Amino acid sequence: MAAAGESPEVLFWVGCMGSFDDRAKKITKAFAKLLNRANVKFAVLGTEESCSGDPAKRSGNEFLFQMQAFANIQVLNAYEVKRIVTACPHCFNTLKNEYPELGGNYEVIHHTQFINTLFKEGRLTVEGGSFKGKRITFHDPCYLGRANDVYEAPREVLQKLDAELVEMKRCKQRGLCCGAGGAQMFKEAEKGDKEVNVERTEDVIESKADIVAAGCPFCNTMMTDGVKHFNKEDEISVKDIAELIAEAADL
Repeated sequence: MAAAGESPEVLFWVGCMGSFDDRAKKITKAFAKLLNRANVKFAVLGTEESCSGDPAKRSGNEFLFQMQAFANIQVLNAYEVKRIVTACPHCFNTLKNEYPELGGNYEVIHHTQFINTLFKEGRLTVEGGSFKGKRITFHDPCYLGRANDVYEAPREVLQKLDAELVEMKRCKQRGLCCGAGGAQMFKEAEKGDKEVNVERTEDVIESKADIVAAGCPFCNTMMTDGVKHFNKEDEISVKDIAELIAEAADL
């Protein structure tokens, strides 16, 4: 695109999970399909994209974080990137709030916000019929909700589906972590009597939802494991918002 002298509307930051995790790759594909459907000109960095540095920073390795961040900022600034959209709240939070002090200043948007904007601009429409009669609950990702106060965009997107949106008792500002944040995803559990994702899945079961809508690949993994823990895979499905909208749009 750059070679043709065109500048993309937005850079899609795929993230490590979206690039390498088999489950999260499906989220990446679903979001890309939505961008194509809405005629959004977008670019990806491909092999030039490195980890945002979130896991390193959260686990206390500030030196590694700064190395990773500086490398990414050099690439982003070389391409004169202005707007970034990502399906990972960890990347979203890091690029938005921690890159500026290292010289990386961009408008960073979470994919649920971007999808919501596409709906509002009339660039994306769905009938939503495939979810008729279903109960959907949204699990607030920590780095989207409490860290960045993004609560309404994902819910406004879910309202486009012909389904009933139900809230868990712990939601929005009082939402409970899935258990993966802060680099917990990559370490063994500490002593205790219950895994965090099991506790969170109990909230899902109590809500009587048929579908858990996620807005984070880490949350997706943890909630899927929680549903499996209770042997509820046949009753409760875990899907990213981009996947739900893509499915409703027959993509």
